[in-house]
Amino acid sequence: MAASYLGPLRALGGRVSPRNLAIAAAARSGRCRYLGTSFRLLGVAPQQVLMPALSPTMERGNIVKWLKKEGETVRAGEALCEIKTDKAIVTFDSNEDGVLAKIMVEEGTKDVSLGSLIALLVAEGEDWNQVEIPSQVRPPSPAPTVPAPKELAAVLASTSDRVQHSAGRGEVRLSPAARHILQMHGIEPGSTPPTGPRGIFTKEDALNMLRHKGSTSAPRVAATVPVKAPQAASSAPSHTRPSTSTVSIPGQPMASGTFTEIPASTVRRVIAQRLTESKSTVPHSYASIDCNIEQVLKTKKQLAIDDIKVSVNDFIIKAAAITLKQMPDVNSTWSSGGPRQLSSIDISVAVATDHGLVTPIIQDAASKGIEEISTTIKVLAKKAKAGKLLPEEYQGGSFSISNLGMFGINEFSAVINPPQACILAIGQLRRDLTASVDDEGNPSLCQRDMMIVTLSSDSRVVDDERASQFLENFRLNLENPYRLALH
Repeated sequence: MAASYLGPLRALGGRVSPRNLAIAAAARSGRCRYLGTSFRLLGVAPQQVLMPALSPTMERGNIVKWLKKEGETVRAGEALCEIKTDKAIVTFDSNEDGVLAKIMVEEGTKDVSLGSLIALLVAEGEDWNQVEIPSQVRPPSPAPTVPAPKELAAVLASTSDRVQHSAGRGEVRLSPAARHILQMHGIEPGSTPPTGPRGIFTKEDALNMLRHKGSTSAPRVAATVPVKAPQAASSAPSHTRPSTSTVSIPGQPMASGTFTEIPASTVRRVIAQRLTESKSTVPHSYASIDCNIEQVLKTKKQLAIDDIKVSVNDFIIKAAAITLKQMPDVNSTWSSGGPRQLSSIDISVAVATDHGLVTPIIQDAASKGIEEISTTIKVLAKKAKAGKLLPEEYQGGSFSISNLGMFGINEFSAVINPPQACILAIGQLRRDLTASVDDEGNPSLCQRDMMIVTLSSDSRVVDDERASQFLENFRLNLENPYRLALH
C-alpha cells in the first residue's frame, strides 16, 4: 500500500491521516486528478472569519488584540480575538475547529467594516503555511503617503492628464472642508488631481496645494455693509471680519479664527446616529414632578449604620422598577407593528465613560433588593468604564434612567433610547424652604430635601395621561421607602 500511495502522499507533504489516505485512494482509483503539489487544493477550502456584528448598532469595529497566533489550533468556542465595538471591548469566539492560518487584519486596525475578512482557518492536518488567500479579498492596503513638497511637482506633472477633468468632465466636486480652504485662500482646484472617492477633491488635497504653493495669505474678508453703488466698491468698509473660519495648516502656527478637525470615534459616531434617529423619528413628550426624598436619606443613613452602603440612585432604580411593575403597559417598546409589552423589567442606567455614554442593564430589577441593585450597578459601571461589558449586559433594556444630579444639574430632559418608550432624567438634590402647619395648626417654615425628575416618553406608546400617572406613582414609591420593601 505504501508504494501505491507514495505519489499522492508526497503531494500531501508526507502526512498520513485518514482524510489524506481517502483522497490518495480516490486519486489512485481515477476518481480525481491532481498535478504535483497543487493536490492540496482538493482539500477543504479555508474557512473565512468575518468581522461580526457584536451589538445591534455596530457598523464597524476595531481589532484590539489577537488571542491566537498563526499556526495555533483553535477550538469552537475558544477566544480568537478582542474586538472593540461601539459599546465595549468584546471577546470574539471561534465558531469552528481548525488552525489559524492567516491573520488578515492586524492588531490596532480601526474601523473595520462588518463582513470584512479578518482571518482564515484551515482544517487540522492542512498545511496552513500554504493557505490560499481569496482573490476577491486582500489585506487592507496602507494609507497613501503625502509626497514631499519637492516631489509634488513631479507627481502633478505625471498626472497632468487627470487634471483636465475640469474641462473634459465638468466642474470639480469639492468636499465642504476643501471648499472652505480654497475660498479662504483664493485658490482654484484645477492644479491638483482629486484623490477622494468618486473624484471628490478632499481637505487633504487642498492642504497639499497650500503646502506646495507655500501660501500664508490671510483669509479673504467680506464687508458687513452691502455696497450700493459701483464707485463705492473701492472704498474699504469701516469694520470687517472673516466670512468663515479657516482650517489650520499642519506645520504652521495656529492663526486667529482657525479650527482643528477632531476625528470622531466609533462610539461618538454611533451616539450621534442614535440621537439623531431618536429626535427625528420618535415623538417626544416631557413631564416633570418634584419628589421629597427626606425619607430616602433617613433610610440610607440607617442602612449605613449596619454597614450597608447604598446610594440615592439605587432607591431611584428600585422605585422605577416597582412603578413599571404596577403599570406594565409603560414597560413597552415600539416596533414597526406597534407597541410591545415586555414581561421582564430591565432598567438601563446611563454611565459616563471616557469613550462616551454607555447604558448597562439591571436585569429583572423589580425582583432585586436595594443592596443587590447597588452591588450590580457598581460592577457594571466598573466594567463599562474599562470597556469590558458583555453584549448581554448592555443590549436590550425596557426603561432607561439618566442621573446628572451629581454634576450639579437641577433639571433636564433626556433623549429616548429607541426602541424603549421612556427615559427618566434625575436632577440634583436641593434644600427648599417651605411653609408648613404643625398638628396644632401653627404655621412654620421648614427645609425639605427635594429633587426634580423628568419623564421623556414616546407618545406612540405612553400618552400624556399615562406619563402623569407613572410620575405620580413613582413619587409615592420613592417618598415612602417602605413601599419598596414590600416588593
